[in-house]
Amino acid sequence: MNKAFVKESDADEDDELPEAVALPAGVRNYITPEGYARLRDELTHLMTVDRPSVVQIVSWAASNGDRSENGDYLYGKKRLREIDRRMRFLTKRLDIAEVVDSASQPNRDHVFFGATVTYADKEGETHTVTIVGVDEAEPLQGKISWISPVARALTKAKIGDTVVLRTPAGIDELDILEVSYPEPVADAS
Repeated sequence: MNKAFVKESDADEDDELPEAVALPAGVRNYITPEGYARLRDELTHLMTVDRPSVVQIVSWAASNGDRSENGDYLYGKKRLREIDRRMRFLTKRLDIAEVVDSASQPNRDHVFFGATVTYADKEGETHTVTIVGVDEAEPLQGKISWISPVARALTKAKIGDTVVLRTPAGIDELDILEVSYPEPVADAS
C-alpha cells in the first residue's frame, strides 16, 4: 500500500487515557506529595530532555532525503507521538490532582489515604500495603490505589478491627495489625 493513503494521526485515540489508570466518573484524583513530584519531574524531563533530543534526530533524519524508507525518521516520528501522548496525559493528571499530605493526618490510628497498613488474611498471612493515588499504585511494591477493593475495605478501620473483603474468589476477612503514616516534616522557617 502506498504511504500516501496511510493515515498518520497523533490525536485520534491518543488523547484517551489508558483504561488501567482511568478514574471512575466523579472521583477525585488524590495523590501523595511524592507521587505528584514524580509525575511533575517526569513531565519536565520529557519536555526538556527527551522531546528535544528526538526532535533533533527527526530533523537530521528528514534532511537525509527519502522519508518513506528512513528508519530513523519513521521511528523518531513514532517516538515523538508517544512522548507527546504521555505529556498530554501527565498534564491532564497533574491539572486534576489533589495532593494529600498524609503526614498531617490527625487521626493516625485509623486507615485513610496515605496510610501504611499491615494486616493478616484468614490464612494468617501478613501483608503490608500503602494506600496511594491511582497514578502511583505499584501493587508488587505494596503500593495500592485508594480505589482498589483492598484499600476500600481497609479505609476507616483501626488497629484490631476485622474488615470484610469481597473478591471473586469469595469473602476474606482482614485483621488490621498496624497502621502508620509518614512523620510530618519539621517546618524550616
